[in-house]
Amino acid sequence: MFSALAKLKPAAPKTWLMMLAGSMWLGVGLMLDGFAFRWLRLADFSTIALFSTGGLFLAAGIYRFGFSKLADKNIQRIRNLAGEKACLFAFQAWSSYPLVAVMISLGIYLRVYSPIPKPVLASGYLGIGMALFSASLHYFTYLIQRRQAGVEA
Repeated sequence: MFSALAKLKPAAPKTWLMMLAGSMWLGVGLMLDGFAFRWLRLADFSTIALFSTGGLFLAAGIYRFGFSKLADKNIQRIRNLAGEKACLFAFQAWSSYPLVAVMISLGIYLRVYSPIPKPVLASGYLGIGMALFSASLHYFTYLIQRRQAGVEA
């Protein structure tokens, strides 16, 4: 029974898991930054300057104290997976999937239903988006370094 299910598991090389993780973090970061830029472009200069600066400071903190460490931990977790291949969905720890679902739901709620003005939301979206974008570079840097060393991920 379990051997039949194992054949259905979408296995991929660890290099692909690293690329997928980096691409997901990069893509989500760019998407969130896109929302922030669209909301800010309609504001006056002082509002743009204020909330962009706030978003950049937020991004630096989120990156430094959260996402950079999480990306490094995730890279190490993928490296430590048994075998040359692993389940394609293992690019993220299984325990992280519920958190991702909550974050997506919260983002949709804030974007669609929240009474918070969009320039204020833009600061948070910019902060999280830039932090995700920056942390995604950890995956790509790791892959480039391994490639230059002539070693598989």
